[in-house]
Amino acid sequence: MEALLQQYLPILIFLGIAIAIAVIAVGASYIVSRQRPDVEKNSAYECGFDAFSDSRTRFDVRFYLVAILFIIFDLEVAFLFPWAVSLGTLGMFGFWSMVVFLGILTIGFIYEWRKGALEWE
Repeated sequence: MEALLQQYLPILIFLGIAIAIAVIAVGASYIVSRQRPDVEKNSAYECGFDAFSDSRTRFDVRFYLVAILFIIFDLEVAFLFPWAVSLGTLGMFGFWSMVVFLGILTIGFIYEWRKGALEWE
């Protein structure tokens, strides 16, 4: 049991150092900078002008569809980089599995396009 706990010691040291650096950075920012915000600094910034409605209003569904599409294609890129690096060791199985993955994403993108999710009126 003690040998198992010793394997986690570098992780605990790393976490301790990371937390200490974060606390030191936040503490140093309070010590070094002045903490006197004015009215303009505390105001909400929204596209260069004041907000003209309540922030709790309902958003159009198209905002969420665009966000979901962005996340899907962002994840696609996140999967493509490690795949491209290790393609030499993966062989043909790795190649065709990524082709199937990209094909499914392409079919989903075409479906969204035909349904009009990308049209903005």
